[in-house]
Amino acid sequence: MEQTVRKQQSELAALIAQNSNGDGVHPTAIERLFLIRSLQPTAPLHTLHEPALCIVAQGKKQVMLADNLYVYGQDQYLVVSVDLPVVGQVIEATPSLPYLCLRLDLDPGELSTLMMEAKLDAPTNQPLKPGLSINPVSPQLLDAAIRLVRLLETPQDIAILAPLMVREIFYRLLSGEHSARLRQIALVDKQFQAISRAINWLKWNYEKPFRIDTIAREARMSPSSLHHHFKSVTTMSPLQYQKQLRLQQARRLMLGQGMDAATASHYVGYESPSQFSREYSRLFGAPPLRDMARLKSGVFGDGEKSIQNSKFKIQNSKLKNFCLLPPASCLLFPMSSKIRSDRT
Repeated sequence: MEQTVRKQQSELAALIAQNSNGDGVHPTAIERLFLIRSLQPTAPLHTLHEPALCIVAQGKKQVMLADNLYVYGQDQYLVVSVDLPVVGQVIEATPSLPYLCLRLDLDPGELSTLMMEAKLDAPTNQPLKPGLSINPVSPQLLDAAIRLVRLLETPQDIAILAPLMVREIFYRLLSGEHSARLRQIALVDKQFQAISRAINWLKWNYEKPFRIDTIAREARMSPSSLHHHFKSVTTMSPLQYQKQLRLQQARRLMLGQGMDAATASHYVGYESPSQFSREYSRLFGAPPLRDMARLKSGVFGDGEKSIQNSKFKIQNSKLKNFCLLPPASCLLFPMSSKIRSDRT
């Protein structure tokens, strides 16, 4: 089986390379399918990762969720089952062997329908698990992914065949050995749906004062139950989740719209500029003014530590692919469209 997987990975890598032009995230003619390519290791990229399947055909990537570091490459795939603030970084890529990956966004409604039609058993009495997992890739999953990407060579077939192949990929994920996390978003699970409601509220109201009672009412849970289950899925508390959203958005506003730190901090809900600066430095490794200077100059300082030590340093000296702004030119994960860029 190992030889079969290696051959399939090479074929998938060739298809991704053929259908992607240059570094970045490339939308395709197939809805929800993106091809990702990088000729070199990248800077750490902060973003809100929406539910998706990612299969690496060549190279290696790492993702940090709170204090947990996940490293995966050709033998594995990543599944994200709920919106999560993460830091992603390509760590293995060269011009001759670039990082090549496909991302297929997940549709909870389609997953739920497929589970019912396939009469797949739902796991019972299992605690909520983190919404991000890395699993071994199977020949069946790779085969379906290859056929989906190969459709890009025959555009006239996409409308009819692509939905069938996406459905097959979803079936492989739901029926596989490591399907428990993915089934969380397919099932009408009361606890998971409650956490999804809380996350959705935070995404649309991140600038509002944090009130656990307000979020608990939105989730229809008690505050203590919300805190426990929220951390089980996201590996962070609701307050930590809100801080991640606020700080990512503030950074985006300063870099993309030229806001100063005081204006950006107030915009995203901070009342204390000094608190904003402290929390910003803790997340991004430098205070706002210095962080903006190094981003615009394209070079990180030598004193920065790597993502493995929970600080962030670019592995190559250039920030060519450092993306903080939508749209999908971001090398790893485009920022969620559900995080508002304005308040209108």
